Parts: sequence; structure tokens; C-alpha cells
Amino acid sequence: MQPKLKKRLKFIIPLLIGFFFVFISLYRFEAEERQLIWSNIKQANLFWVSVSVVLGICSHLSRAYRWQFLLQPLGVKPRFINSFFSVMFAYLANLGVPRSGEVLRGATLANYEDVKFEQAFGTIITERVIDFLMLLLIVGVTILYQADLILNFFENKSINPLFTLILLGVLILLILLGLKLFSRSQQPLILKVKQFLEGVVQGMKTVLKMKNSLLFILHTFLIWTLYIAMFVVVKYSIPGTSDVHLSVLLVAFVFGSFAMSITNGGIGIYPLTIGATIAGFGGDAVAGESFGWIVWTAQTLLVIVVGGFSALLMPIVNKD
Repeated sequence: MQPKLKKRLKFIIPLLIGFFFVFISLYRFEAEERQLIWSNIKQANLFWVSVSVVLGICSHLSRAYRWQFLLQPLGVKPRFINSFFSVMFAYLANLGVPRSGEVLRGATLANYEDVKFEQAFGTIITERVIDFLMLLLIVGVTILYQADLILNFFENKSINPLFTLILLGVLILLILLGLKLFSRSQQPLILKVKQFLEGVVQGMKTVLKMKNSLLFILHTFLIWTLYIAMFVVVKYSIPGTSDVHLSVLLVAFVFGSFAMSITNGGIGIYPLTIGATIAGFGGDAVAGESFGWIVWTAQTLLVIVVGGFSALLMPIVNKD
């Protein structure tokens, strides 16, 4: 496959999938319900939407500040404004081509600061691994905290919880067996994966050894607390979700976080996932879908506006 065609497909395919999910998200409802979704979005309380946007900006500021801790052991002390602009520019790029932002973020900082691209990109990979572990931690806490809610969900759907636990146990055993075979394999591809994982472990050790490791960890928890907060406060923007319990919103947040990476910026699939989760746990389907679209629209516009200004201002701020 030609490189140009491959690059275009990386942009077009997720976008087409996204529009497909937009269609599914809206046209699984009747015309009157679609009108109600649109009405909810237009009449959403802008105060709570604005609070969500401010919390989102704070999370991005914290991410930019945390990134500097990873760069310091390399002898690099970038200007905070450059770190922030690079982060926002990367988010903007991800709206066009999923997962392209990490590369662009490293390249942007390397262009304006005394740091090699490989070094900057390495810290971004380390950061992503830590964020993924944080997401898994949130998943674990959500499962433990919401055990009754999840079991009730299975019972309401006529799914035997015991069967689910047995299936989960078998899955865990298969994973352990796979890890055992993986550790003994000498296949070239497997060896490369092992080498990558060793690099990840080394990166995590670097976090523990860094001068400001406590601040790094605190900012990591702050980022994810802000993510959850900017998601939850939107429930007060429309009447239909104001009484949705935090437990349901935590489950929706987790599912939405995984869905976000499937299409460009989570278009289509993110609101669909949020709405389906809220409805699945007894909430109003129309209100849940409206909630998902409000969250997605607010945060996407934030990225477009701030990311766009970051791309424009970065050359000006760094002009000699």
C-alpha cells in the first residue's frame, strides 16, 4: 500500500466509522425523541457546561505541568507555555488522525526547545502508560465500589452473575497461560514486544526515581480527578440527568474513556456509549444520549479553540 494512501485511510476510516456511529446514535430514536435530544442540547444550562470546560482546561494545564517533571531528568527545562501549547496542539491533531498527536507533540516541543524528538516522545509514551494504569485503577475502584449496581444490572438483564464470574475466571486463567507462553517465546516479534515492555518498566522506574516524583504522582491523580469532575458536573445541565447517581456516571465515564480512542475524537461512538450506559442502568435513554453529546461537544470545542490558538500562537511566542 502506498504511504500517501495509507495516511489518508488512517484519517478517513475512523471518520467514516464515527459518522456511522453518529447515525446509530441518533436514528435509533424516534423523530420526537431526536427532537428532544436536540432541544436538550440547545437548552443545556451553560453555567454547568462552562464549569466542565474550565475543569477541562485545568486538567490540560496540569498535564503540561506534569510533563515537565518527566523531561527534567533528561536535563531539559522547557517553558511551561511551550509544554501547554504542545499538549493542546496534540489533542487537536488527534481529532483529525487518532493517536497522531503523540508524535506531533514530541516534534512540536523538539522544534521550539532544546530537546531531541526521541527524548520527548519517550516521555510521552511513559506518560501514556501511566495514564492507562490510572484508567485501570479507576476501572478496578468502580467495579469494587459499584459491585451491587453491576450485579443488579446482570440480574435485570437475566444474566447469571455466577456464570459471568466463572467466565471471568476462565478468561483470567487463559491470560495467565498466555503470559507464561509469552515469557518463554523466542519469536522475533515477541522479543521486540518484550523489549518494548522492558522500556516501559524502565520508564516507570524513572518516575519513582525522579526528583519530584511525589508532585508527579499528585498531578496524575489531579488530572484524572478533573477528568471525572468535568464529566460529572454536566449532569446538572439538563433536568433528565440531574438525579443520575454518581455510581452510574462512573461506569459511563469508564466505558466512554475506552470508546474515545475508536474514532476521531470519539465522534459518534462516545455519546452513544454514554447514552447506552446510562440507559442500561435504568436512566432515561434520551437524557443519557443528550448528556453524552453535551459532554463531547463541549470538550471537542475546547480542543478545537484552544488547540487552534496554540498552533497559531506558538511560533509568535517563540519568535526571536
